[in-house]
Amino acid sequence: MKILFPVIALAAVFSIHSSTFAEDATNGVEKIDGFTDTPMEADGKWHVHDPNRPQPQVVTPGATFSQGASAPSDAEILFDGTGLAKWENNHGGDATWKTNGDYVETAPMGGGIRTRGKWADFQLHVEWATPNPPRGWSQGRGNSGILINNMYEVQVLDSYQAKTYADGQAGAIYGQSPPLVNTSKPPGEWQTYDIIFESPRWNEQGELIKKAIITVLHNGVVVQNRYELDGMTDGINSALPWKSLSKYPAPHTPEVFIELQDHKNPVRFRNIWIRSLHLGENL
Repeated sequence: MKILFPVIALAAVFSIHSSTFAEDATNGVEKIDGFTDTPMEADGKWHVHDPNRPQPQVVTPGATFSQGASAPSDAEILFDGTGLAKWENNHGGDATWKTNGDYVETAPMGGGIRTRGKWADFQLHVEWATPNPPRGWSQGRGNSGILINNMYEVQVLDSYQAKTYADGQAGAIYGQSPPLVNTSKPPGEWQTYDIIFESPRWNEQGELIKKAIITVLHNGVVVQNRYELDGMTDGINSALPWKSLSKYPAPHTPEVFIELQDHKNPVRFRNIWIRSLHLGENL
């Protein structure tokens, strides 16, 4: 999740929350970060980023699943350790994140990087790792994200033996749908996301006729099962401020780009590939 605050304000927010969490942990009382003054979500049960929302059950994933999975013959390789030619910065210039062997690492304060290409309805494979030893608390712990068109986010976070509001954990559709289970691996270990995304559709009158749909496997475990998005992710662009109720943007084309988020935490990514699903086409 990306909060559109000045850096100083952002640091202050995390400092307050982190110190409170640490103090409560020292006293043996666990505090889960979050908010109860935000709008109620569509089901009327929970606030956006509600700390009282139940924590997902912890499930230990299999050892490897799709780690190191080779790209299928019809996939486009986006990153295999040989450079960032398929990526650009948020202003359309060359991506400048640091590559090291087979991985690329976020450049704190450098902004996210996004694909030069766009796809409608796709299967995406990406592997990621958070810092070891872990740093920070709650949303300040290994935070990044897989952003789709700078509108829809699958959260990247160190959620191993660490808690935050349920709709902000690893595998969450940030601000909307907590993961079905918490299947995070320890910090520093490589983890996998296999994401199937169907773009939203509008008719010629600008009316939404199909919501975006997403399925996410985290380390081989289904954590989002054909979830219909309520709309955009709060806080990743100016159209929907942080802690706001999700809604759809103005109509956009089905073709969307993929972005790796810079949330000022050093998160690593590797083995990224994508393949079009050609949904609705006559094959």
